[in-house]
Amino acid sequence: MLDVVAVSAGYEAKTNVISDVSVRVGDGEIVTVLGPNGAGKSTLMRVIMGMLSPGSGEVRLGGKPLTGLSTRQIVRRGIALCPERRHLFPAMTVQDNLRLGAYSRPERTGVRQDMDRLTEMFPVLGKKRRLAAGVLSGGEQQMLTIARALMGRPKLLLLDEPSLGLAPILVETVAREIKSINADGLSVLLVEQNAHIALDIAARAYVLEGGRVVLEGSAAELTGDDKVRAAYLGLA
Repeated sequence: MLDVVAVSAGYEAKTNVISDVSVRVGDGEIVTVLGPNGAGKSTLMRVIMGMLSPGSGEVRLGGKPLTGLSTRQIVRRGIALCPERRHLFPAMTVQDNLRLGAYSRPERTGVRQDMDRLTEMFPVLGKKRRLAAGVLSGGEQQMLTIARALMGRPKLLLLDEPSLGLAPILVETVAREIKSINADGLSVLLVEQNAHIALDIAARAYVLEGGRVVLEGSAAELTGDDKVRAAYLGLA
């Protein structure tokens, strides 16, 4: 599915935010990338989406290179991003935000069916489809962000800090929905600071610190790692 191979990237000449980072997401997997603020997690997402060109390394989807393609081209290849802090259009209705998620699809016949399917998956969106997105709660906005991304029928969903700013009960709701989406066969790359939730739903995990991968393994292995337990799970 997705292979990030020895990627280094930054925003200023000769200054890398991430260095020699390699991450893989297999078909039907949930993979999480953990790390503190400033570790380079969002930079990794921007490189995958073509928003930032790597100084070295390569990104591939299904064995085909994405490096050098525009974000629009990458979306058409089958990757969708749910960005940090959601970035909805607050004055537009829920249903219009959903329609925007399908903008890259060449065929339009299934858009209505997909909108109906997603509002069944997220019932609150169906009930509030004619309301402005800006009046939704934080949890509802996160569900709308995920549903909007799914309107593009991606092969791989990138989630950048989906639990950010949410109450604990809403974090659990969003986690359940991610697991449900994955159960339908969609691959997920999840960037999170909430290690409890991320390791609970992921199959494999990477720890990014100082722009480098310092640990990787199954979610169970990292949950049992003393460093992860102390730094990310609050356990001695």
